[in-house]
Amino acid sequence: MKIGVFSIPDITLGKHNVKDSRLDQVDRIVKAKKKTYVQVELIGEDVLPEADAILALEDRRADIILTDLEFVESRLGRCEQEQEKALLGKLKEALETEKFISGAGLSQEEYQAISGYGLLTAKPVVVAKKEELEDRDKLLARALRESGYLSFFTAGEKETRAWLIKNGTTAWEAAGCIHSDIQRGFIRAEIISFADFLQAGGETQAKQAGKMRLEQKDYVIQDADLANFRFSK
Repeated sequence: MKIGVFSIPDITLGKHNVKDSRLDQVDRIVKAKKKTYVQVELIGEDVLPEADAILALEDRRADIILTDLEFVESRLGRCEQEQEKALLGKLKEALETEKFISGAGLSQEEYQAISGYGLLTAKPVVVAKKEELEDRDKLLARALRESGYLSFFTAGEKETRAWLIKNGTTAWEAAGCIHSDIQRGFIRAEIISFADFLQAGGETQAKQAGKMRLEQKDYVIQDADLANFRFSK
């Protein structure tokens, strides 16, 4: 996932691991040889249209809105199609009342129509206070959460790992995050909730306590679920 950094010079760009204390707790029980956190890429202002979400400081909120408003007004001034004019007018009205486009109540079709505009506030925008920069992991974890992402975990002798997915991802889709072969041969997902895993003291104990569930393809993965996918090779 790419997070665009809007005018925050104190943040180092590039790839960053996002430490997760929940994964640490799982790893302390499993004692795997390797532990892998979710990784995000922080990108600069020159490539913000490529970002999945935007991170901005509280005092730059108006600037990010103004950036989109200038684009919308410029396009509106040379637009000839009535349908596009109406949509641009809707965007302009939202931005002038200091709303992000993501909060303007656009339909799926309207989002599709503006997808090529590169508007920043059409993406999830996470607004941070300056003091939050002191704890990068906590800030990035919040940015992921508020942008509609969550993590599920896989745990074994070789590796304990967090996987980043969008909220609403099914077990079948989550299996594809690990490997296309697992998704293609998907049979069932073995799911243990994070709380049950901790309370039981591990996978074997959770199974013995009846806390492991066998779920179908359409099961929606919950935050911090421990998952193991059964698949045919």
